[in-house]
Amino acid sequence: MENNATVGRERQLFLLLRQTHGLIYKAVEDELRLAGSVPYTQAAVLFVVKAIGEQATPAKISRWLIREPHTVSTLLVRMEKRGLIRKTKDLERKNQVRVTLTEKGEVALRQVMKVESTISKIMSRLPNEEQDCLRAHLETLRSKALEELRIRYKIPLP
Repeated sequence: MENNATVGRERQLFLLLRQTHGLIYKAVEDELRLAGSVPYTQAAVLFVVKAIGEQATPAKISRWLIREPHTVSTLLVRMEKRGLIRKTKDLERKNQVRVTLTEKGEVALRQVMKVESTISKIMSRLPNEEQDCLRAHLETLRSKALEELRIRYKIPLP
């Protein structure tokens, strides 16, 4: 990246982080598309629902993905229409909805897990020690961002 005095060091780092995220996201999207799999945003929901298990709700999914509830709600409607997930009313708390994977969703998740070699290829460019260091730095930045946003709940991942 050019050293531009009008763009501060922090902004340059932020732009580099954003570009890196965007490029990795695009590479994974392309890999999933070529394999005939679900889009990455839906794959992320499948991962989260599987990880949370029987207690998965739209609110919990929103927190895990750090997405607005209405965004996740729209995504869940689309995924339910595709037969990937099932939304059911909670029998104990009538105003709450539980989200579970259907058999088709389980199959899609297994397919995604087989396909995502792009992430491994990209991340393996860093030795394990540097990956650990990157993780620590990203967790520090995430914590500060949560503090700035006054988000008090603990982000479950990773």
